[in-house]
Amino acid sequence: MKVDPGKYHRHSREELRCVLTDEQYRVTQESATEPPFANEFYNSHEPGIYVDVATGEPLFSSCDKFDSGCGWPSFTKPMDQGAIKEIVDRSYGITRTETRSRVGDSHLGHVFDDGPREYGGLRYCVNSAALRFIPARDLEKEGYGEYSELFCIAD
Repeated sequence: MKVDPGKYHRHSREELRCVLTDEQYRVTQESATEPPFANEFYNSHEPGIYVDVATGEPLFSSCDKFDSGCGWPSFTKPMDQGAIKEIVDRSYGITRTETRSRVGDSHLGHVFDDGPREYGGLRYCVNSAALRFIPARDLEKEGYGEYSELFCIAD
């Protein structure tokens, strides 16, 4: 599913300081990592979409979420591959692939090649603090109605 990046805009660091929590700011703007198993979405199973906390750009769907056992929300793929930038990360003496959001350039987490093989083998390991969850039942109300087709929503 294609996401129109023109609907979203990047905020200044000053604006983000005012609207994000300290942890959200540290994770998205300073590439920090929240603790495993002690974050908002690692064990969440409700249908809906996950958007960039800094811009609102849709990034992941609960349809592609799985329990990887790592303590952070894990997804097999983004909603739109173009919405995720991948960057080589050589911090901590290891080589990994960092993921960042397209419009906000928010640090999300990392992508690994140890995900479910039947779904492509990737595991997008994402910090909850980088995400805002929009429940499927609220997509229309929150301005994300075009993504309702991903879910069977009873009125």
